[in-house]
Amino acid sequence: MIKFGVIKERKNPPDHRVVFSPKGIKSAKERFSEASFIVEPSEVRTFDDNEYRTIGIEVSDSMEDCDVLIGVKEVPLSALLPKKKYFFFSHTIKKQPYNRKLLKAILDKNIELYDHETIIGSDGFRLIGFGKYAGIVGAYNAFRAWGLAYDGFNLPKASELSDQNALEKALSKIEIPSIKIVLTGKGKVGGGAKEILDAMGIKEVSVEEFLQNSFDSAVYTQIDVLDYNKRKDGKVLGKTDFYVNPQDYEGDFMKFAKVSDMYIAGHFFGDGAPFIFSREDAKSKDFAIRLVADISCDIDGPVASTIRSSTIEDPIYGYNPHTETEVSYKDTEAIVVMAVDNLPCELPKDASEGFGEMFLEHVIPAFFNNDKDEILERARITRDGKLTKRYTYLQDYVDGKE
Repeated sequence: MIKFGVIKERKNPPDHRVVFSPKGIKSAKERFSEASFIVEPSEVRTFDDNEYRTIGIEVSDSMEDCDVLIGVKEVPLSALLPKKKYFFFSHTIKKQPYNRKLLKAILDKNIELYDHETIIGSDGFRLIGFGKYAGIVGAYNAFRAWGLAYDGFNLPKASELSDQNALEKALSKIEIPSIKIVLTGKGKVGGGAKEILDAMGIKEVSVEEFLQNSFDSAVYTQIDVLDYNKRKDGKVLGKTDFYVNPQDYEGDFMKFAKVSDMYIAGHFFGDGAPFIFSREDAKSKDFAIRLVADISCDIDGPVASTIRSSTIEDPIYGYNPHTETEVSYKDTEAIVVMAVDNLPCELPKDASEGFGEMFLEHVIPAFFNNDKDEILERARITRDGKLTKRYTYLQDYVDGKE
């Protein structure tokens, strides 16, 4: 028997998500009779304690008897239990300075850490995440921002609505002008954004149609890396070459920026890849984008207008491309920017249900099949008070040398 503990979230601002909903735990117990679950009480979780108790799940303040502890965000140092297996987003694998002490404490307490980001398949791609829900909320917020900036309509905040269906119902009541929308990314984030665009009945067109034609109603095109990047030598060698040799490429997004009104950024940005548009690009008289919904939210990175992340409470700001400064989003010179960096938090029920389904599909089986697909082996960052071989590159970070 393996005992899993679903821990409460302790970070501020409060995160209402959870890895396993009551329904998710019920499914896990049905599939794996050798698994038992305890849920730590929480006043902020989107599912209240009684929803777990009602289906026979133990709710307890004590997690000491659990073998594996599962959360969403970083666990405060004072709450870490020694010699346990933990799953959460640690935000350490990119050597984030603000979490160096966290990783050091995990090693000192002989904790076996698995980061949700490091749960990958044999092909190196992530198996679980909240990306789809970031895409869904990000696309919704793009239209909410458009309405606020251009006085066309007033949508409620996504966090005030119950689920994706409610978001789609709210969007069905607004009238969208004949704008052209470009969406980067064909992964989970881009897929989530596409779900919203399709639910709104916005027509998808090919890259060629989008670049060459005008339309009487709103349209969008979803583009992949080779649509907006090109090799410097003019050769066309496929996506794998782009991922392996990003330094051989230059950005080719301006052809979209010249004919787009709204840009939804749902791409993954890899090290060494060309910027999508630069501050100089945004200064161009040909730059036609009026609103950027940057779901990826890399600060001072590939999307030049994203000069800071925004918040669920205050999600929109303006970027003046000529002065390169933040201004009111109502400013006539502004590119309207929506750059909330924790979008799935606005849809906690749906996000939790979806995340739990992925965790149950890819992670829980590994505890009962001798990790035959090496899911745990690849994801394990620490063991026996040391970094595992795959993550020894973090040693200088732990030691404070980086």
